[in-house]
Amino acid sequence: MNIHLRLNLRAILGRAYPRVIGSLREPSWIFFEILLPVLAIAAYVFIYQALEAPPEFVGFVILGGAMTAFWLNVLWSMAAQLYWEKEIGNLQLYMMAPMSRMSLLGGMAVGGIFGSSIHASATVLIGVLLFKGPALVFPLMLIPIFLVTLIALYGMGMMFASLYLMWGREAWHMASLMEEPIYFVSGFYFPVKALGFWVALSASVIPITLGLDSMRQLLFPSVAAWGLFPVEIELGILVVLAIIFPIMARIALARMENLARRRGGLTLRWQ
Repeated sequence: MNIHLRLNLRAILGRAYPRVIGSLREPSWIFFEILLPVLAIAAYVFIYQALEAPPEFVGFVILGGAMTAFWLNVLWSMAAQLYWEKEIGNLQLYMMAPMSRMSLLGGMAVGGIFGSSIHASATVLIGVLLFKGPALVFPLMLIPIFLVTLIALYGMGMMFASLYLMWGREAWHMASLMEEPIYFVSGFYFPVKALGFWVALSASVIPITLGLDSMRQLLFPSVAAWGLFPVEIELGILVVLAIIFPIMARIALARMENLARRRGGLTLRWQ
């Protein structure tokens, strides 16, 4: 195996390792990262039950609550991670290491997907047991939809990691600003089509919007009319996003490194 390739694979594994181990090391974190989404799910389930909405809407909420684990991981443990590494003094070590910076971000994504998958699975299991969601259909197409959604979503997180670092202290504010609005415009707890076509289309830039919409159509075919686009079209768009975001992440990384060489710092100075 090529030495450079082997080095980058080891970098991916090395960066993923603390996230995999850390997700299992502190039981209290697991408890709260599962409990809080379940509380949000309960609120929406009770609202839908009071409105006598179709039982499939309970399934919509459970699936959306589970996917919050991935969005929060992308937002806080991917997008803002390089900024935090800079603040605690680790970033210079990463920059001096003879590896691709994409390997660093790739390892963060692999470890994050592992931990978030555990939390999401637990949320789905608890939600189904507590709220008696409708029977699910599991077609094979659900697997590529889910995987492509994660690739596109974490690709977006990799892109924001460099941008947040260059924005400096605004990274924290941007992460806080994007958390709740994305829940709304991406339709985490209701079909995004309810927002209107153009708003939903604009929100489709965020991969989890189309990913959730596609998975709901596949899992609950009886209410597929609530889908924004046919599943095949949404899968095609997600594939495009899964290609574009990693490329943009690489461009942002190169921009960040050039900024450091020219100005001796990683933060943009607005004049």
